[in-house]
This record gives sequence, structure tokens and C-alpha cells, in this order.
Amino acid sequence: MNFLAHAFLAGDAPADQLGGLMGDFVKGLLPAGLPDDVAAGVRLHREIDVFAETEPAFRRSRARVSPERRRVSGVMVDMFYDHFLARDWSDFHPEPLDVFTARMYSLMAERGELLPPRLAAILPRMRESDWLGSYESPDTIAMALDRMAHRLTRANPLTGSGAELLADYAGFEADFREFMAAAQAFTSHRRSVR
Repeated sequence: MNFLAHAFLAGDAPADQLGGLMGDFVKGLLPAGLPDDVAAGVRLHREIDVFAETEPAFRRSRARVSPERRRVSGVMVDMFYDHFLARDWSDFHPEPLDVFTARMYSLMAERGELLPPRLAAILPRMRESDWLGSYESPDTIAMALDRMAHRLTRANPLTGSGAELLADYAGFEADFREFMAAAQAFTSHRRSVR
């Protein structure tokens, strides 16, 4: 999952949401001094990533990606799913998307001392361009994937990969709906047993 889905699946606790947003920027051992509740949010982010890799609908979406892009299909599907979540936000959350995203940006800014350096560096651009809310447009997803392709140091097939979302839009959407129901049940259970 990408930023929006991780923030959503983290639940209502701000520490879990912050950990969910930080998760892609914290590799290996958790940093010393990270508060226990935020560390639990980062661990939940990691559990969601592992869950997604084996979940049937997510795997089906990865298989929809063309063979030449299959090795980056996980990244693509993460972005595609954030698109559907943003587009259909009111089906999943009672709070308007713009209010939720503004709250996430404020949360990260307020707890800036905990943010990994890379996340702290991109937060102003993320907030200014409303990365989380802008995912509802397929064009924004395509642009984000193209930008990602140029930031990576190794040659990769991400450039132009946004077209694959449109090529099988209904299929990815059906997979997303099935995945999100399973992911919500999974994260609800994980949060309840800690």
C-alpha cells in the first residue's frame, strides 16, 4: 500500500497513523528513542505490507500488470489502490478526504522530530501538492509513477506505467474492493491483539 492506504488502515490512533506514514522510510531496526506507540504503528505498516504480498486480490492485480513491468508491479498496484481509495473515499471513511489529508499533514508536521530525514524533507512538497488527496486522479497516479521512475538510480520500467491502470481499470478496481475488505479485517484484528 502507499501513503493514503497505510494512513487509513492504521485506524484512528494518531500514533498508528504516524507510524503508517513513516513505515516506508524506516528500514531495518526501529530507531532508538521512537515512542512505543509510534513504533507499533511502523510495525503495523510492515505487517500490512507482508499481508498484501500474499493476499489473493493483490496478487491478482500484480498479475494484471504486463510482463515487462512485472518486477515493479507491487509499486504500481500500491499506487493504483491509493487511487481507488481516494476516488471512493466516502465509501470507506466518514470524514471528507480533504479533512483527513490535512489532519495527516498536520500530524507529521507536529511530530516532525520523529520523522525520518527523507520524509521530513519531502513533507513540504507532499503537503503543498496534496499528494494524498490528489491520488483520486488517474493522471496524478501516472505522473507520480513517472517521477518515481526518474528518481530511482537503476533503470526501471515505471515510466508510462500509469497507462496500465486504464488498460484494465475495472479489473484493478474489483481487486481493490476485495483487497480492502480483507485488509480492513486484518488490520482491525492486528490492532486489537497488541
